[in-house]
Amino acid sequence: MKLYNKLFLMAIGCATLNSCSDMDNIDSEGFRITDGQIEDTNELIPSRVESSLVGMYHYMGTQYAGAPTNERDDDFGYPTACISQDLNGADMVCDNSGYNWFSVSGDYSDRNETYANPQLRYSYFYNQLKLANDILASVDQNTEDEKLKQYIGEAKAVRAFDYLCLAPYYQFNYASSKDLPCVPLVTEATTEFNNNPRATVEQIYTQIMNDLNDAIDKLENYDRKGDKTRIDKQVAYGLRARANLYMGNWAEAANDASKAMEGYTPYSREEVSQPAFYNLNDHNWMWGISITASDVTKNGGNPSWPSHLGSFSGASYAAAVGVYKRINTLLYNVIPETDIRKQWWVDEDLHSDLLNGQVWGEASGQDIPTYTITDVKMAYVPYTNVKFGMKSGIGSATNDCDWCIMRVEEMMLIEAEGLAMSNQEGEAKSKLEAFVKNYRDPSYTCTASTKEALQDEIWKQRRIELWGEGFAMADIMRLNKPVVRFHGIDKGNWPDAFCFNIEANDPYLLLRIPQKESNNNAGIVNNAGGTKPISLQNPNLKDGVTD
Repeated sequence: MKLYNKLFLMAIGCATLNSCSDMDNIDSEGFRITDGQIEDTNELIPSRVESSLVGMYHYMGTQYAGAPTNERDDDFGYPTACISQDLNGADMVCDNSGYNWFSVSGDYSDRNETYANPQLRYSYFYNQLKLANDILASVDQNTEDEKLKQYIGEAKAVRAFDYLCLAPYYQFNYASSKDLPCVPLVTEATTEFNNNPRATVEQIYTQIMNDLNDAIDKLENYDRKGDKTRIDKQVAYGLRARANLYMGNWAEAANDASKAMEGYTPYSREEVSQPAFYNLNDHNWMWGISITASDVTKNGGNPSWPSHLGSFSGASYAAAVGVYKRINTLLYNVIPETDIRKQWWVDEDLHSDLLNGQVWGEASGQDIPTYTITDVKMAYVPYTNVKFGMKSGIGSATNDCDWCIMRVEEMMLIEAEGLAMSNQEGEAKSKLEAFVKNYRDPSYTCTASTKEALQDEIWKQRRIELWGEGFAMADIMRLNKPVVRFHGIDKGNWPDAFCFNIEANDPYLLLRIPQKESNNNAGIVNNAGGTKPISLQNPNLKDGVTD
């Protein structure tokens, strides 16, 4: 895929990818720009850039955002990448079924550079990068106008976010691989797209950090007035906390996370004692994607995250054909019974306390798992997730659920890990215990006695708390961990095709640059090596959490 065709003279006024005027198709001969036109245009820049920013953010949750035609029901923006990444990991299980649009992530055939799924995961972020770069190309970077400085900050923060969503998957972690090729670097100043080699990991993270440093400075006085679809200074701090975590800058990660979370509080134990995680207005959400009924009804509800990840939609693949996303029993079994999060999945008997008080059609409470509706709902299977609720109500056919990109709980866990790994183990344990005891499990005590054990304990808490939200593979890669789905001869609840373990340094873990990009960019030398995993390989691998 060619990332840009050319930079526009003035890339402004795009509310969506399809609403830009075709300025680059107008013949240049015979047109002259007058001083008066320049003055008039400059007066319009703020409103046009504002429109471009709205389009840049909205793109993240757009149906059919990455494929050239409306043919793929797994094409619904950033949540598609999140689900794919979690299914690459060790903790999310799904049937090996023709109705499972994400089976290539379960069996790792998504390392094939000609497949649609990795193409979507690559193109989402480069398409949004183009929108951010167009905004940056249209604004004087030395402006003193506060509104324009804010726009620069937002665009640079989004560009940093996009690279943070690419870098962990195309090369191993920063500490071991900073001089190795990652992904192509494209900014508003890039002009050579047909021969743009992969930048090193260090170069990508340098760009990320430079963008976030400038964004934090330029967003100093910005008040988004409750609009959580947009990035403010605290979200930029949160993104920099992620970047520092991925780079192993532990103290800096803890410090940034602390600044990011100011004024936010986690979901209470009571709030997560029912299906949740679907409303942008929730007090713990810092940044997210707003998805309205009109966003998902034009093309139907199937290309949406509730259709594939949720278990309560009345118009979905998950419920209609039973391809429910469920938790790996290895992780489920290490969650204490006193932890409310164990109820985010039904148990082997299909029970979950989260279902108490819930109603779906003629079923209520603990009758919901076995309740069936022809062509709408099949019975749950053991360990089906009930974590994610529905904005329009249980059983609704309107999949208008918002998507969380950042919440305060993630920042609390980043702060704890950053403290632990910067030789502040006592404070890290104190903060970790305070979070889990006060909000999830009143009986919790952290028993880790070494820095490494404490990091594994925090990773366990991340795997439980952030399950289904897109962090699984980024954590595996940055921590240099193996993918451990089963132990010994016990396959747990994995289908045969997905039941394997992968060594931490296996080159097959690395995503491949899509062939469409390689065809148009002569500078690409792709990832290679390793072989597609086979059933029951590496049965004796351990990960330090589910051992």
